Amino acid sequence: MRVLVTGASGMLGRATAARLIDRGDDVTVLQRRPAGLPCAEVLADVADPAAVARAARGQDAVVHLAAKVDVTGRWAEYARANVEGTASVVAGCRAGDVGRLVHVSSPSVAHAGSALAGAGADPADPARARGHYARSKAEAERLALAADSPGLAVLAIRPHLVWGPGDTQLVERIVARARAGRLPVLGSGAALIDTTYVDNAAAALVAAVDACGPVHGEPLVVSNGQPRPVGEVLARLCAAAGVPGPRGRVPVAAAWVAGAAVEGVWALLRRRATPPMTRFLAEQLSTAHWFDQRRTRAALGWAPQVGLDEGFARLAAWYATA
Repeated sequence: MRVLVTGASGMLGRATAARLIDRGDDVTVLQRRPAGLPCAEVLADVADPAAVARAARGQDAVVHLAAKVDVTGRWAEYARANVEGTASVVAGCRAGDVGRLVHVSSPSVAHAGSALAGAGADPADPARARGHYARSKAEAERLALAADSPGLAVLAIRPHLVWGPGDTQLVERIVARARAGRLPVLGSGAALIDTTYVDNAAAALVAAVDACGPVHGEPLVVSNGQPRPVGEVLARLCAAAGVPGPRGRVPVAAAWVAGAAVEGVWALLRRRATPPMTRFLAEQLSTAHWFDQRRTRAALGWAPQVGLDEGFARLAAWYATA
């Protein structure tokens, strides 16, 4: 199968492209900086319709991961990368007669801030999504699923809190805060959260490429299906990296107020560095969010192969040699 993967310089995109290559697919990757993979590569901005159209021509499937993933930045930056980028991918698929599009989304597109316990894949809702990232991804997912048609089967896959060796989005930031002594537990630390080890997320995306067609036009949440207290997850990530675990406790209300204040300062000063707290981060570290995986596993014919214990052991081994 000929497959185009956008965003292969990121941890999950790279793992997905590598898995497709390993099984013998003819893979092309598209992103702004080299991914270093043994396949055809296009260096381009995903929001460039002409470049995406050229890369999509002749492909059987597209896996779209390229996105701006951050907690800071202007709305225009998120809109260009996530909304306009997805529009470029959809247009490229249509122009190139691509039959399958796996759009990589996020559970945050349907999260309005309240606890999610055993939740399914509710519809994306830009009006209620929290923050620029979630809102832009909600708009992007709706755009992608609206393109589902007899000529283009579309699946939206929402991997939840993906982590693993080399992760710069979640693990690296947690470890950096812990190393600096700035990683507290919010509230009791007992809220249950789902996470996804990177190899499981990549395998789910490859399964989605194969399932897309018979299964299409819907979102599916992907996770390890092993909810754990957020305090435990933070402590085990820190232990794997060999840094001190969370120190102290901060009331949730205080963290939320602090996050709102920090967001205001960051916006006023147009700071690019990652802020110490945001309202979204306060919610994520204090609110339950775990998901019913039955529909996902049945639809994709997939199940996680790397449990959390093994994932933490692999992460520790990576840090030991990094």
